[in-house]
Amino acid sequence: MIPAWLIAALVGGLIILALAIYAGKLLAQVKLQRLHQAQAVSARNERILESIRTIALAVSQEQCNESEGAIRLTNLLNALQFSEPRDFGSDYPALYTLYEKVKDMPTHQARQELKRNEIMRLDVQRAGFELELAAQIKIEAKALAGLTLPGA
Repeated sequence: MIPAWLIAALVGGLIILALAIYAGKLLAQVKLQRLHQAQAVSARNERILESIRTIALAVSQEQCNESEGAIRLTNLLNALQFSEPRDFGSDYPALYTLYEKVKDMPTHQARQELKRNEIMRLDVQRAGFELELAAQIKIEAKALAGLTLPGA
């Protein structure tokens, strides 16, 4: 007859083996999920980068005004995802400065609801900001038109 302790040890061993197999399966699923997530982030970043390059080229070729470009580019740059935070504001200070100056100016319907003299005042103010930063923004836009992000 088989001793009870041997049966208990065998059953315990089988339970441990089953749990180890299950844990290994869960770890493999987590690893696969992280890989898929990294691939999705990479694909999203590449789509955003393509938009950044297109808008930056338009700004550098004066097909898009600096204010609109600053708003669009800063929002796109801020939307990029990385494992470690990046400070694009220090890399592109003129764009971020212009963005800060014009971000609260009314657009679309809110702009249409303003009186004509208020619209003109805001336009003159915006144009002054653009003129002040235009040369540096063109340099930054040319750099962004060729932006690549290794390790993104």
